[in-house]
Amino acid sequence: MTACTLCDSAATQAYHQDKQRAYFQCRACSLVFADPVSHLTPEQEKAVYDQHENHVEDEGYRRFLSRLAAPLSVRLPPGPLAGLDFGCGPGPALASMFREQGHQVAVYDPYFAPDTGVLASQYDFVTCTEAIEHFYTPAREWQLLLSLVKPGGWLGLMTKLATDAEAFSRWHYKNDPTHVSFFSRETFRYLAQRDGLTVEFIGNDVIMLRKNQS
Repeated sequence: MTACTLCDSAATQAYHQDKQRAYFQCRACSLVFADPVSHLTPEQEKAVYDQHENHVEDEGYRRFLSRLAAPLSVRLPPGPLAGLDFGCGPGPALASMFREQGHQVAVYDPYFAPDTGVLASQYDFVTCTEAIEHFYTPAREWQLLLSLVKPGGWLGLMTKLATDAEAFSRWHYKNDPTHVSFFSRETFRYLAQRDGLTVEFIGNDVIMLRKNQS
């Protein structure tokens, strides 16, 4: 059986099978993940992302992002602060929204903003919206995200949360071939306990994690 791509546990089990790929679930951290043999190549993945039309000034897109931006903003201390939008995509609207509040916000995306120099710093807050489900190696990428957050800082995530196998079988979210890692509330609670974080869930797809001071 394939080891968990997040916590490396060997305690995984078959979870779902469709025409495109197989999915497994980890019994330790509850992550549901697509069989790694089904992952797209970087060129195929980039071709899918190039079809997205998310623009900085698009009001509908900004309203969507405000579901994370608004609750994170009220949790931040007075600024200006240093932030990073990780996985910003071709239209870094969220970074623009926080800059409009007076914060200094860097951006990173392996395809659209690949300056790895920004990954050498730590930030008061890091955002990652609709990106964590794309992580092929979530164990490595999760540790990278944590390393970017200062002690006492915030990590704000947006991703649709997996619930149960029956709902998963009908879930449109899994049909995107670039979606390979499906987190649940149980997964984030596991990570929070393991990594010394506090976790809050806002609605069905926003997760706020705060790093301990020490």
